[in-house]
Formats: sequence, C-alpha cells, structure tokens
Amino acid sequence: MDDYFGPVAVDPVEAQQVLAGWICTDIGVPFRILLDALAMIDDVAHGRPPYDEWSSEGYAVAFTPSGVSIRSLHGDRRSATYSVEEVRSALEDFWAFRVRQPERANVRREFRPDLPEWKADLLRWEDTFKQRHPYRGRLGIPAGDA
Repeated sequence: MDDYFGPVAVDPVEAQQVLAGWICTDIGVPFRILLDALAMIDDVAHGRPPYDEWSSEGYAVAFTPSGVSIRSLHGDRRSATYSVEEVRSALEDFWAFRVRQPERANVRREFRPDLPEWKADLLRWEDTFKQRHPYRGRLGIPAGDA
C-alpha cells in the first residue's frame, strides 16, 4: 500500500493486469466501493443481475453471470473478460488485504468515526441501499449488526 497512491499492484501476471488495474485504481481505498463490487459479484454469482450498474470515470465494467468484462477508459484502453470466480476471488483477496491495513490516521470521517472504517462503510452501504450486504457472515463481516 503506497501512502500517496493507495493500493499498488506489483508485477501482476499479464492475464490479470486489467483486473489488477481496475481493483487498485477504480476500487482503491474506500471500502464502500469495494462493498459495491462484492455485492455485484455476489449477485451475478447467484444468477441475478447486479443490483446496480458499475459507475466509473476510469473503467467500463459489465457484471454478468457468464463473466465480468473490464475496459480501461484511459491510457492504453486495454480490456479483458474474467470469469465470475476469478473476479470474486480477487475481490475477496483485496478485502482481506484492505482490512489488515492500519486505519488512515489523516482521514476525517463524519459517519461513525467510532467504528473501524470498513464497519462504518458497511453500515453506510446498507443504509443507502436499504438491504443487508450479501457478504454478511463472510470474510470476517459479522452476520449480525456491525
């Protein structure tokens, strides 16, 4: 984790470069964005359309039960399609990586600063979408109230 740039993918294998770029630059540091991606991958893994469309200035991303297509909108404009399982595994690994990082000391949070950032963002996500996050009970996210 770079103090200035946030997560940095170091030498990903060529086939995973677009996926790694999307995760590190589009999802990046905020847990709420990672929670969006986890919810969308859970939807398509269970044969449902994603609860929302991916919105981004950096990447066009389409979640479908047959795979996840990612296209860079800037720079080299590379694109790739990955299986739902590949993306699910990468997002879950990234979640595990992010929750192990120390809290960002220089960030002022207004919503639930008494909680770790991931827990506060989980509660904010659930309040925004008026539903329980589908990853409750997995990845160390409590099944009950945070």
